[in-house]
Amino acid sequence: MKHFRQQFTAVAAVLVLAAQPARAAEVQSELWDGKLALGHIADLLQFTPRAMEHPGHQQTIDYIKSAMAKSSADMVVTQSFVANNDDGKPLHLTNIIARFQAKNPRRIIVATHYDSIVKAYRDSKTPDAPMPGANNSSSGVALLLETARVLSLSQKPDVGIDMIFFDGEEGPKSLGAGDPTWHPLGSPYFVTHLKDYYPARLPEKAIDFDMVCDKDLKLQPEPSSIQSARSEVTKFWTIGNKIAPSAFVGRSTPYAISDDHSALQEAGIPSFLVIDFDYEPYFNTTQDTIDKCSVDSLQTVGRTLLQYLYGP
Repeated sequence: MKHFRQQFTAVAAVLVLAAQPARAAEVQSELWDGKLALGHIADLLQFTPRAMEHPGHQQTIDYIKSAMAKSSADMVVTQSFVANNDDGKPLHLTNIIARFQAKNPRRIIVATHYDSIVKAYRDSKTPDAPMPGANNSSSGVALLLETARVLSLSQKPDVGIDMIFFDGEEGPKSLGAGDPTWHPLGSPYFVTHLKDYYPARLPEKAIDFDMVCDKDLKLQPEPSSIQSARSEVTKFWTIGNKIAPSAFVGRSTPYAISDDHSALQEAGIPSFLVIDFDYEPYFNTTQDTIDKCSVDSLQTVGRTLLQYLYGP
């Protein structure tokens, strides 16, 4: 899954949460419903494990495509490809891309991953049992699906939105941080084919969500995000701080975290990650279940995202 990329010896950066000017167009953020998002998590957990080469993987793809087909997305396309795991076994992967206002030349990527850890390797009692993944990775999928529903009920924002559900974030062995050879698969493949979706110019920015339903939500910006998209990080945390001050921490983590935003950064797209990585003791165990998720946390992040998308 996510990895710490480097240790920062300097004092962690502190974001100054500056007031942002109001936008004339109204955004109906109250339409974003945390209960509906939690319902998506409950549905997705029925497909556990949602790792590559397991039945739940295709069921998850079908679920996302079905939900997005009910939205106002202009198109929902899939990007299928084959990668090999470390033993040379072929893995069949599919990125899902939903495009809102496809003809708008100004674009923003809103991303998450939908594949899950194949087994609860950090579980002290049953490390070979399936890992439910309510927070990691269902919460990000639920966030995007509910956001798509609200966009379909609202005035269009000024920027076209590409919602991308990446596959293979948990790596070739589907063990994420438990695999010393971990590296994501879906997002690096996507950036090698950017011209297929952005023939004229790159997206203006990208935001990646992962693990956002924790009841004790504490979101800290991470250093690579600040380096890549400082102004966007500041904007997002400023909005969130007004909605739920306790959930948005201005001080950055002392380490960088690799996730799907990393490939987008390397492709030259200003990109940042929204994640609550402090998910002990449930992280990648059999205890990553829906009772650990919070309607309020989902709603906080979802309504922050909406206001961010409609902001200046």
